[in-house]
Amino acid sequence: MKLLGSTFCLIYFLAMPISISLASLQVGFYRHTCPSAEAIVRKAVNKAVSQSPGLGAGLIRLHFHDCFVRGCDASVLLDSTPGNPSEKENPANSGSLRGFEVIDAAKAEIEAACPQTVSCADILAFAARDSAFKLGGINYKVPSGRRDGRVSLKDEPTGNLPPPVFNVQQLQDNFAKKGLSLEDMVTLSGAHSIGVSHCSSFSNRLYSFNATGPQDPSMDPKFASDLKTKCPSPTNDPNPTVALDVLTPNRLDNKYYQNLQNSRGLLTSDQTLMTSSSTASMVKNFARQGGVWANRFSAAMVRMGSIEILSGAEGEIRKNCRVIN
Repeated sequence: MKLLGSTFCLIYFLAMPISISLASLQVGFYRHTCPSAEAIVRKAVNKAVSQSPGLGAGLIRLHFHDCFVRGCDASVLLDSTPGNPSEKENPANSGSLRGFEVIDAAKAEIEAACPQTVSCADILAFAARDSAFKLGGINYKVPSGRRDGRVSLKDEPTGNLPPPVFNVQQLQDNFAKKGLSLEDMVTLSGAHSIGVSHCSSFSNRLYSFNATGPQDPSMDPKFASDLKTKCPSPTNDPNPTVALDVLTPNRLDNKYYQNLQNSRGLLTSDQTLMTSSSTASMVKNFARQGGVWANRFSAAMVRMGSIEILSGAEGEIRKNCRVIN
């Protein structure tokens, strides 16, 4: 899943899928220790996304980029320190991740109410859910109890985050390493119903596809012509952004799948879902049944939010999401 650019290769537990740890989490984890926690996060998200809808896409992407690297431990939120560049500096994240200030605002208010009680990892999971609700009316209960990690390394997103050029098999393998299914992958890709992508993430489909022709034949020619007006430079200089879903760019819905049916998926990793026999039927089903997709999306977000979590006495509860205690 990609709400702006990201990069990858595949060297991580090659034979061992990472565990999903729902059993360690529980809905209402802060019911007694910080009962206002989720309401504070929702208020911060609603305020930010009302002013800038793109932040909703940014917060969902931030949660994804967190969970796929070291699990859902808020390592993506840590700033670099001298001699230790963090995940934020990786090309997949640098200059494209958004929403840090929303997490900071929620954390500051929660710390004032319940000092060192609510993890940054949980705040990020709540914020992703609240963004889905604000932009798509998609609501679900978030099991919580995650702890915050103490390590964030610049190189680790490479090899964990799927790049925009992956085909279905590569995407399936990547998600399987995180304990997620092929259907989870197709379902979570629907988050590309919101957000934007830099031209550099798909310009090869317009200008340098292969030796047979410069343009990807799986892209609708009129769509390609429109994109060339927005991305006029084959060298991506400048490198503007384009909406991932031109139909309803600020609405989290199933129009993404309708775009794929019409050969209007922006990224290779989007359109491949329609051109592959293993996933085309899922795309068609979600394109027809928005409610079915929304329900599956909720469940898949909960599973993604449970990847390799820290719990109990592991990790810590950061006082400031940008630095370890």
